[in-house]
Amino acid sequence: MDVDEKYFSNITSRERAIFEGAISMGALFHQFVGTPVNKSSKKSLETSMEESLKLQPAIEDVDVKIRFDKLEESMSDFDYTSLTGDMLDVKIYTKVKDVQVTIRIEFIEELNYPLMYVEDIH
Repeated sequence: MDVDEKYFSNITSRERAIFEGAISMGALFHQFVGTPVNKSSKKSLETSMEESLKLQPAIEDVDVKIRFDKLEESMSDFDYTSLTGDMLDVKIYTKVKDVQVTIRIEFIEELNYPLMYVEDIH
């Protein structure tokens, strides 16, 4: 079956690249927020998030950074905390045909909010 023809012929490559990155970002956010994390597990959690998202269609690369400053701020007396949206700085790079898109989430201080947005389209 030609999945592109059957399910995506009604949208452009640009729209599909944005769609794939956006649903992956939403999945990352809702799957991993709340995960227990500390300074020593930070890197392995970043890697796990990256590797799991790279399995999804049209995802070329993923760069996950858990902000150490935000992690440090919320550490509990039990030497861990739960991952929150304000700790995430993630870029998801998608490609559909000749269109490359970067979807990003980062904490915007002025908004006091972890904003997901389309950072770049080529």
